[in-house]
Amino acid sequence: MITLHHCPQTRSMRSLWLLNELGVDFEVVTYPFDKTLGSPAFLARSPAGRVPAVEIGDQTLFETGAITEYLCEAFPQVGLGRRPDDPERAAWLSWVHFAETVSVHVAALTQQHIVLYDDAMRSPTVMKLEAARLAKCYKALDHVLDGQPYLLPSAFSAADIGIGQAIYMGRFFVRLDEYRGLSSWYDRLSERPGFRAALPKAGETELYSQEFYPPWDDARG
Repeated sequence: MITLHHCPQTRSMRSLWLLNELGVDFEVVTYPFDKTLGSPAFLARSPAGRVPAVEIGDQTLFETGAITEYLCEAFPQVGLGRRPDDPERAAWLSWVHFAETVSVHVAALTQQHIVLYDDAMRSPTVMKLEAARLAKCYKALDHVLDGQPYLLPSAFSAADIGIGQAIYMGRFFVRLDEYRGLSSWYDRLSERPGFRAALPKAGETELYSQEFYPPWDDARG
């Protein structure tokens, strides 16, 4: 049995989406985004107290890149990974792990806009820098996607899932409007049943309470 430990609207959405696309049997244990993740029981699964953690038999994985590689190798027949001898393998690996590059900037923006509870803790400078860095990632992706439907020339893959989830979160801070290729790609991904199944369900606490978080100076007027 595969068990995913998950918080809505976090990186664990990446693994949830992948599991749905793979079409395998799994169960989800959902947590609030709070100190529960620091409990001894959870730390035994994920030493940094972060989601996702995925239990597969007697093994536990706790980094999204590792989870993606492992699951794609475990279920190669679905075609979401690329084998070591595939000419797209190097690009696939690079894009799978580029999802974390995007997510680092999203995480910093999430902390600044949402997690920090006191205005004195927030930094408009950090917000602007991280938004600019996220936009730089958008530009790089847009360059690749302007002319092809997915990140790899051949077909949709787990690389699209990883970065698609990161862009889902990035949209709360930097809009996609000016990135034609990236925007069209994201629209295609968001129509997939696997993506829709990974979205927060009714009654689940969402991390983002509004559709867009403008730069802090703009939000304060």
